[in-house]
Amino acid sequence: MRIVDALEADIASGRLIRGQRLPTHRSLASGLRIDLTTVTRAYSEARRRGLIEARVGQGTFVSETTARAAHDGPAAATIDLSMNLPPQPVEAQLDRRIEQGLAAIRSDAGLSAFLSYAPPGGSVEQREAAAAWLRARVAHAAAERIVIYPGSQAIIFNALVSLTRPGDVVVTEALTFPGLKAAAPRLGVHLAGVAMDAEGARPEALDDALRKHKSKLVYLVPSQQNPTTATMSAARRAAIAGVIRKRGAVLIEDDVYGPLEPRLSPIATLIPDRTYYAASIAKCIAPALRVAYLLAPDESAEQMMRGCLQATMQMPAWPMVALATHWLRSGIADDIIRAIRNEAAARQQLAARALKGVTYAARPTSHHLWLPQPARFDAAELLSHLMRNGLAVVGEAAFAASASAPRGLRISLGAARNRAELGQALQVVSRALTSPSIRQIV
Repeated sequence: MRIVDALEADIASGRLIRGQRLPTHRSLASGLRIDLTTVTRAYSEARRRGLIEARVGQGTFVSETTARAAHDGPAAATIDLSMNLPPQPVEAQLDRRIEQGLAAIRSDAGLSAFLSYAPPGGSVEQREAAAAWLRARVAHAAAERIVIYPGSQAIIFNALVSLTRPGDVVVTEALTFPGLKAAAPRLGVHLAGVAMDAEGARPEALDDALRKHKSKLVYLVPSQQNPTTATMSAARRAAIAGVIRKRGAVLIEDDVYGPLEPRLSPIATLIPDRTYYAASIAKCIAPALRVAYLLAPDESAEQMMRGCLQATMQMPAWPMVALATHWLRSGIADDIIRAIRNEAAARQQLAARALKGVTYAARPTSHHLWLPQPARFDAAELLSHLMRNGLAVVGEAAFAASASAPRGLRISLGAARNRAELGQALQVVSRALTSPSIRQIV
């Protein structure tokens, strides 16, 4: 265990770097003057923790990420790129920072202090920490208008509960977040998908849809849109804001990917009185922490959303909120986000090399890319071909909000456990696009 702890400490300090080859079992045993079995057991435990990885015929190396092997992917897939996850680079030190964060919370107030009921939407201290963090993107963020939720999906569902009635129409992109598609029919709400281009929803299409459906609610993902990665320029955001204001509509702005595009200001900065702004750590740190922040347009809206949260799920998991708050206040969250953003950029560069000559859409720091369906291929056959070759991705059906939605595949680069696995997966994609074994449309 001392060997394992030393490995972990050296990785955290940077003394050992990602991909660095480690001594063989025998040479380390000789150098430390200990039994070979002891080293073998230490390396096994280090692999279990995700610190190191063994490569057949090459040796043992420092892991590129702390992600473990997937256990619940599609049965036929050996590489699952279907979930849009942030990578876990060793530089983020997530395991160590979780342990240190919980230790700090325990030292300050005791962990049991966060095991009882708490005010729905967060304590004053937690909301103030969230407001300070959000002000880097939305200057008007204020604690009294923030509600802390157990994830963005809960924000979306609660917003639909509060702002719609059965039969209402919500206008969104032609390809939209599957979570919205899942929530809307449960409440009898219909979705109207509008035409998109490289910057996302087109203003004139949004205007036409709001007029045609007499809709008053819009849901958009302006940065690194899921699944297309379309990202609105400042001019496009201003045009969209103008349409929403002209039509007297309200916007749910899902800025879950915003921290990966820190230079772009949210639409909420342009129409703060008409925007329910949702931010989350799911795509910039980790989804399972289930901590998201809603910035309501005014205090009345904040009270309405807080009441809806209390009625539907009472509160988020307070130990996780406490951990996220500690990270926000200490600056650790920004350090983790920076490491994940850098890893996302490296994976996009890898994709550019592996898919050279292939037409696809991406952003320099996005966790996914969008591969429009090549005209000569049948989409179902292409998906089936990739699965037969051990690769799981997602087609447009999961995202389509209109019959005319663009066709294609979303490939989630962050879901790969390391760059080597990602490179292998992208080679499968590259070969598939030129494979004679895929039935072509005549």
